[in-house]
Amino acid sequence: MADAVSGDTEAHRSTDPSRKRGGWITFPFVAATFLGLSLTSFGWLLNLIVYLIEEFNIKSIAAAQISNIINGCVNMFPLVAAIIADSFFGNIPIVSISTFISLIGIFALTLTASLNHLRPQKCETGSILCQSPSKLQLGFLYAALTLASIGSGGSRFTLAATGANQHEKPKDQQSFFNWFFFAGYIGVLTAATAIVYTQDNASWKLGFGLCAAANLICFIVFISGKRFYKPEKIMGSPYTSMARVVVAATMKRKSVVSSREEDYHHGLGKEANTTVLVPSESFRFLNSAALKTKEDDSSHSKWRLCSVQEVEDFKAVLRLLPLWASVIILSTPVAMQITLTVLQGLAMDRAIGSNFKVPAGSLQVISTVSTIAFLIVNSLLVYPMCKKLIRKRLTPLQQVGIGHVITIISMAMSAVVEAKRLKEVENGHSMSVLWLFPPLVVVGIGEAFHLPANVAVFYGEFPDSLKNTAASLTSVVIGVSYYMSTALTDVIQRTTAWLPDDINHGRVDNVYWVLVIGGILNFGYFLVCSWVYRYRNLEDDDVHEQDPKDVTT
Repeated sequence: MADAVSGDTEAHRSTDPSRKRGGWITFPFVAATFLGLSLTSFGWLLNLIVYLIEEFNIKSIAAAQISNIINGCVNMFPLVAAIIADSFFGNIPIVSISTFISLIGIFALTLTASLNHLRPQKCETGSILCQSPSKLQLGFLYAALTLASIGSGGSRFTLAATGANQHEKPKDQQSFFNWFFFAGYIGVLTAATAIVYTQDNASWKLGFGLCAAANLICFIVFISGKRFYKPEKIMGSPYTSMARVVVAATMKRKSVVSSREEDYHHGLGKEANTTVLVPSESFRFLNSAALKTKEDDSSHSKWRLCSVQEVEDFKAVLRLLPLWASVIILSTPVAMQITLTVLQGLAMDRAIGSNFKVPAGSLQVISTVSTIAFLIVNSLLVYPMCKKLIRKRLTPLQQVGIGHVITIISMAMSAVVEAKRLKEVENGHSMSVLWLFPPLVVVGIGEAFHLPANVAVFYGEFPDSLKNTAASLTSVVIGVSYYMSTALTDVIQRTTAWLPDDINHGRVDNVYWVLVIGGILNFGYFLVCSWVYRYRNLEDDDVHEQDPKDVTT
């Protein structure tokens, strides 16, 4: 009898392909893939400014601008990948294809370092006349960078959604994001140390080649884990649904909005099984999109009548846009600090001891190590301690707010350090690069608070049909911040003398003070946005039974 029951159970499991799939068994494959992709991406991104200056004879500020644009592309493309994944193919094919495209791009970049005719003749030491790269050389370089950017951007945050989709509970999803980004930062740390050091002290060819090898390995690892991933459900384009809400609300803008459940459309079939029976009061003008009228009965047009759930999903996106804007301004100073720190490092004494010289492109490793350390400290010490002290967990928006404050402090520290560096230059001395470490440590602490929390907010609060887009929004924020950094740098260059090609004759400290002022104003705006925001889906063990009006941040 027991054998028969056991046989029936096994048979049932074998006919249910999703039973053994998903959960934490998928984490090693997803995390290892993200680690490899992070090593690959940051292996060429972190030292790109130095590569452009030393191997392609490009001026320092121009190289910084190019780096900002490339970083923007890397972080903007995840939105395109998310739209394609949400609407047509799902996550797994997009991650697979993007990882392969990244492999082609990094291989092409390796060729630019390997073949002499793909880069200009190197400048002679002390020479002011350097050969500029030809159109062919620039074209091949930009093609390689474009492919590497598309591949990196298309995989990183789509991979985050892939991993989060393997978990059902919000608590498990938030824990996943913390450890997922921990794995990514390990990849960044490896890139910023071993890869950048290899590029600076061995050869660019070997450094880029190691990136290509890591890309190939993580591609194989991700494909190997496909049998453990949950089957994906493609829901069709969620953006068509949002467009229908706008069109339907516009067409019925003169209709009188009702408060009765029976006056609204709740969808058909499975779509009708929803707990949302009446549209909420916020963005009330959209409620008419789900209001049933006589014209709807005669036309049977999907563009005239939407379900209540579709209306509420669109409202959820609109509610998050103000918070999304605040994160853009939070990320802009960090983007500027990354590029400015490289330029500062090139102008400082980078010798540590008699035999080691810190690569300028590796300076970001300080903030990376800081972030890795505090991801662990936050999970194991800070958040549990806060729960004991205030008897409830820090909500994601509270974590983001802490990140705001710490980032502002970091910019102020960078301004003070740069002012001291300029005084040392005036006195004929070169200041040690170690002075850049404290502000980088602090900005890393801030990132450990706000980055995973931002992803958790967007992923948890967006509709189910937009989970990939939600995960990609944090990346889009970073991408936009790089473009804003480029624009701000251009404005400062045009209107002041703070950012010449030789920063020893500039005032980079004033640039940092501008970022401090902008950060303070943005923090005030964030406080207002978080105060009025009401969580929609995110749960907390201690607060989800409270009145939702009491849970603002």
